[in-house]
Amino acid sequence: MSQQSEQFYAPMWTSLEEVWDEASVCTRCDLHCSRTHVVFGSGNPKAKIMFIGEGPGQTEDETGLPFVGRAGQLLTKIVESTGLSREKDTYIANVVKCRPPGNRVPTDQEMAMCFPYLRAQIQYIAPQIIVLVGATALRGVLGIKSPITKIRGQWLETPFNGAKAMPIFHPSYLLRNPSSAEGTPKWLTWMDVQEIKRAYEALMVNVS
Repeated sequence: MSQQSEQFYAPMWTSLEEVWDEASVCTRCDLHCSRTHVVFGSGNPKAKIMFIGEGPGQTEDETGLPFVGRAGQLLTKIVESTGLSREKDTYIANVVKCRPPGNRVPTDQEMAMCFPYLRAQIQYIAPQIIVLVGATALRGVLGIKSPITKIRGQWLETPFNGAKAMPIFHPSYLLRNPSSAEGTPKWLTWMDVQEIKRAYEALMVNVS
């Protein structure tokens, strides 16, 4: 279990809106010093699928919305290629809510300081499927440091109310490796999102 998951506690907030209210003025770590906007999350707050990425980039910092730059546009395309709607069927957030300078990887301390917000988001959204977008999200949420190439596409147990998680390649990695030939990162990601869609469909059948 990750260091962050050991910090679970009775939440100090009573709603997702209260979480946002506090996160929007957060100064817990130095990332607040250079931010333009806090990037809290977007999508359906009752979604069964939650995507969690690393942190905001420049476009996200400018707009206050997660995954709206080039990588985010590719993620949207990947999600919607399965027939799912990004806005209706998913909720998207990041491990840290403020952009690390130069788009560097957030430190363990920065992730730990921001984790209560993410933990509360997961609690109030109550997803059944969590998609960990990239190695940093995998480490920040579950404390797993295995290379993403070794663990992507596998279902993992989580401490979040029975939700299961699957790590996938970050879309920025796919942008650097654009081939969609069989066995490439892009092809493997397509396989992964198809598995996520099947799990979602099975979940919805059971719900109905």
